[in-house]
Amino acid sequence: MKDVIRNIEAIIFASAEGIDLADIKQILQEALAIEVSRDELRDLIKKIETKYQDEDYVLELRYINNAYQFLTKAVYHESIQQLQNHNNKRKLSQSALETLAIIAYRQPITKLEVEQIRGVSCDYSIQRLLEKKLIKIAGKADSIGKPLLYATSQQFMDHFGINGVRDLPQLKDIVTEDNVIGETNE
Repeated sequence: MKDVIRNIEAIIFASAEGIDLADIKQILQEALAIEVSRDELRDLIKKIETKYQDEDYVLELRYINNAYQFLTKAVYHESIQQLQNHNNKRKLSQSALETLAIIAYRQPITKLEVEQIRGVSCDYSIQRLLEKKLIKIAGKADSIGKPLLYATSQQFMDHFGINGVRDLPQLKDIVTEDNVIGETNE
């Protein structure tokens, strides 16, 4: 039974969001070929909850929105907040933002094409965007030298809260009739 408990623990830990009882039950059935009743499963999860109440663990098992998930205990929230503040300080430079915008709207695109649009070298910006996992290498171009193609990553979509490239703002959404240069001829 200890192996079943560890498998349940691993399933909950590995799920990106919370996971409900029915999904845990189905995964156990498929992975271990065992049948566990809902009541037995609740009892096993209760044992995991009890285990993580010990002060030696920084995580706790919580039941939120009809799903189980591991969360950091409240006593560590200040440290986690500082971590998030620290990560937020690592904002993108203006050149990295420009490079990211070009890649987002023209993907897949080579570094040379980005540099032609920006008019300056983009080595550092592309490296930073790769490190932050906002862009990814999408393959190689069929042109001479087979340069790398860059595209936005899933983390880019998550960060900006969009489902795909089609959800990016279009130029017509940004430019208004008030944004004209020069005089109008009537």
